[in-house]
Amino acid sequence: MRVALVTGAAGGIGSATVARLSEQGYAVVGVDLEEAPETDTVAHVVGDVRDRYVLKGAVDFALARWGRLDAAVAAAAVIAGGQPLWETTDEELQTLWDVDVRGVWNTAAVAVPAMLAGPDPRGCRFVAVASAAGTYGLFNLAGYTTVKHAVVGLVKGLAADLVATGVTAVAVSPGSTNTPMLDATADLYGVSDPVIFSHNQLLRRVLDPDEIAATIAFCCSVDGAALNGSVVHADGGFRP
Repeated sequence: MRVALVTGAAGGIGSATVARLSEQGYAVVGVDLEEAPETDTVAHVVGDVRDRYVLKGAVDFALARWGRLDAAVAAAAVIAGGQPLWETTDEELQTLWDVDVRGVWNTAAVAVPAMLAGPDPRGCRFVAVASAAGTYGLFNLAGYTTVKHAVVGLVKGLAADLVATGVTAVAVSPGSTNTPMLDATADLYGVSDPVIFSHNQLLRRVLDPDEIAATIAFCCSVDGAALNGSVVHADGGFRP
C-alpha cells in the first residue's frame, strides 16, 4: 500500500485529492485547519501548515501507522488581493508568503527526509499545488502571483536537490477551479458568479476539483517520474 500526506485536505482540491488517492488504494494522512472525515485508511490532523511541528507530527503518524511515506501533496493555500501592489499591506503579503510558500517549504522539509529513508525512494513523489498565477501576472493579485511563482521556484530547486535519489518534485498549476478559493477570488473582484472566470480558459468552463485531483494523483504515481522538476499546467488552457 502506498501512503500519502495531503495538506489543505478538508476542502477544494485538497479534499478531492484525498478522495482520489484513497480510491486508488493509498492510505492518506490529511492536514487542515478544519476537521475532515476519517476512515480506516484516511486519517486527519487538524493544524496549520505554518507550523512545521504539526506537519512533522503528521508524517510521524503515517510512519507509525503504515510504515512508510510515498507521496506528499502540498495543497494548502490562501488567496488575498483585490488592489494593486502599491496598496497591498505588509500583513497581507506576509500571510500569503507564510501559508502559500512556507507551508509548501515546511511540507517538503518534513516529508522528503521520510521518503528518502523509506523502503522505495525511487517511487516517491512531492507535488505542490501552484496556480496559473505561477506563470502569468493576474490583475490586482500581485501578492498571490508572487507567492505562486515562488512555489514553482521551490519545486524546481527541490527537484535539483533530489538529483539521482529517485524522489521527484512537481508543481501542478490549476486554472479556475470550482472551489471555495475561486469564490474568494470572485469576492475580491466584486463578481457575483465565479463562472465568469471560464472566459479565461479555452475549455470555456470552470474546472472540477476532481479533474485537478486526477492530475495530482498521476504526479504522485510511480509512472509520474518523468514529470520531475516540471510544471504541469492543469488549467484548461488558461489565458489571462
